[in-house]
Amino acid sequence: MEDTLRGEFMVKTFYNFINSEWVPAISGKTFDNRDPADKDHIIGLFPRSDQRDVEKAVDAAKKAFPAWSNLTPPKRGKILYDIGKLMEARKEEIATAIVEEMGKTMKEALGEVNAGIDMCYFMAGEGRRLYGETTYSELPNRLAMIKRYPIGVCGIITPWNFPVSMITWKTFPALICGNTVVLKPSAETPWTANILAEIFNEAGLPKGVFNVVHGYGTEVGEALVNNKEVRLISFTGSTAVGKRIAEICGKRLAKVSLELGGKNAVIVMDDADLDLAVNAITKGAFTVAGQRCTATSRAIVHKEIYEEFISKLVEATRKMKVGAGKEESTEVCPVINEKQLATIERYVESGKKEGAKLIFGGRRISAGEFSKGNYFEPTIFIDVKPEMTIAREEIFGPVLVVLRAESFEHAIEIHNSVEYGLSGSIFTRDINKAMTAIDKIETGVFYVNGPTFGSEVHLPFGGVKQSGNGHREVGKAAIDVFSELKTVYIDYSGALQNAQFKK
Repeated sequence: MEDTLRGEFMVKTFYNFINSEWVPAISGKTFDNRDPADKDHIIGLFPRSDQRDVEKAVDAAKKAFPAWSNLTPPKRGKILYDIGKLMEARKEEIATAIVEEMGKTMKEALGEVNAGIDMCYFMAGEGRRLYGETTYSELPNRLAMIKRYPIGVCGIITPWNFPVSMITWKTFPALICGNTVVLKPSAETPWTANILAEIFNEAGLPKGVFNVVHGYGTEVGEALVNNKEVRLISFTGSTAVGKRIAEICGKRLAKVSLELGGKNAVIVMDDADLDLAVNAITKGAFTVAGQRCTATSRAIVHKEIYEEFISKLVEATRKMKVGAGKEESTEVCPVINEKQLATIERYVESGKKEGAKLIFGGRRISAGEFSKGNYFEPTIFIDVKPEMTIAREEIFGPVLVVLRAESFEHAIEIHNSVEYGLSGSIFTRDINKAMTAIDKIETGVFYVNGPTFGSEVHLPFGGVKQSGNGHREVGKAAIDVFSELKTVYIDYSGALQNAQFKK
């Protein structure tokens, strides 16, 4: 890192991390990393890399793979444990970087860093397990067992909304399984990736095991996905991009794990604790400016309490403070960039044109203290129909749509009518309805009397339908993504016996 003169100001210049060295892009090009709360504030200049930089990183990862994969899992776990301790020591620093480059509040950023630390310690512990399986053979004097082996070089592509969590959720299981990694972090949040690279290096991760290549998806992401030496791609982002990645990986038979979009809903039944439900829905819809893959995008409310719910919802939303993440009172942070602001505006106009009733918000905020940031009002639509665009497509902003349900069965039907299936929730005091919803709701994660977010690192995370491709992140399920299974038969009968030869 060094300082570069930009106009009248000195701006820090950051580099890629390849083979344990900090290097600029081969092209010499850079891009700006800007604070979404103050677009005039350039946090730093980062390498605008291309295929050549990716090839350099992949080559380093490939060369590092034999030694790293031959290290025993408990020894790999010890290095991960040391990484966790260093992350704890620099927790405030990492969280401050998240606030500055992503925009979320310090409380939310600290929570994210804590989740990354938890993931580190969990996966360090898996180094003492990495369980396979033993079973009886159907033939006598024969042992049958399963062992886990690493895959090779893993390409990891992460989004901007959780710049630490998404890296740690993918990288730590990849490393504990014995893989090497080339990370392409989001160009919107590159700084946190570099801080993690510093920590990994300080903890003693060998050269080439973890590499960071900055740049844009069309230049770096495409090159990583197309590189034949990369045996696995793990991606979190939009469904459209995920389909493109799956297509490329399918052609070269590379393993691919996708965590994609969501249109998450909370069902509120007529027997629900309304204050609790409203609190969960406003937090799920508007904190982090709705920029969670598990954000609450839909509220499906029973007709008997619909009007009361709306009244309480508006009252609670009106109290939410919009502002910069660094302000302690902020609950609704800025949107990541101008492009996303324009996307949100298009969806708001679509909702109005299709007949939904806008009862709160609906505009960007640009006056006074908000003039330099990417701010959008918490926004509520009511009288929304399931077929409307705003009820079906992921908006990724602070926009909540409210739909009326005639019955419990109707609420389930509305919930499952979208193409996504990431996270869902129901508020009810009726255990029968809660258990039925658990069985009938088409999501990979489900909550009863809780918001649509709040996953824990020892449990699988991921979605169904258009929200993923069947794999799960975190927990022991992540081990299945980042390892290959080998079935082994050991015959000590002294005879040539085979299950396929039996009479």
